[in-house]
Amino acid sequence: MFALSLTDTAELRPLSPWHAEEFLANLDRCREHISPWVGASFVAADLDSARDVLQRYADRWARDGGGIWGIWDDGVLVGGVLFVSFDVAQGVCEAGCWLEPAAEGRGLVTRAAGRIIDWAIRERGIARVEWHTNPENARSIAVARRLGMSHDGTLRQRYPSPSGRVDSAIWSVLASEWRAPA
Repeated sequence: MFALSLTDTAELRPLSPWHAEEFLANLDRCREHISPWVGASFVAADLDSARDVLQRYADRWARDGGGIWGIWDDGVLVGGVLFVSFDVAQGVCEAGCWLEPAAEGRGLVTRAAGRIIDWAIRERGIARVEWHTNPENARSIAVARRLGMSHDGTLRQRYPSPSGRVDSAIWSVLASEWRAPA
């Protein structure tokens, strides 16, 4: 196993199905906070569905089609970053994140996303990293900007939601533009 330091107290580590209890506890602390911004299939409601979410990402990792990493602060899982999709043949991937409110405002997501994006570009040869978000999610857009991404456009009414159809803003950074955050 590996751990990459993000701050004096926080680190980035692989998030595996055997972390399901920690993952569920993290989701319980941030469920209401992230539910408007992430897909319902991600916000697991019980231990079995938490394990299923993590297994889906473990399977994607095994197929070289995605992955998920947790952000631990003082030994507690507080959020994470992921590749929703990862296509080396096309040279395109989509990165994403989640974080509980108590951990916000410290640059953890920007540092963690920067680490996985840097790896994707430098080690795997990815040419384009995308960041899809609801255009009303100001915190996610701020991360995309801090990562040096450009707003490519907004897909109107892209996804269904309980309150109606939701737009999706697409941000991206190209390998030729990438400068890893300090």
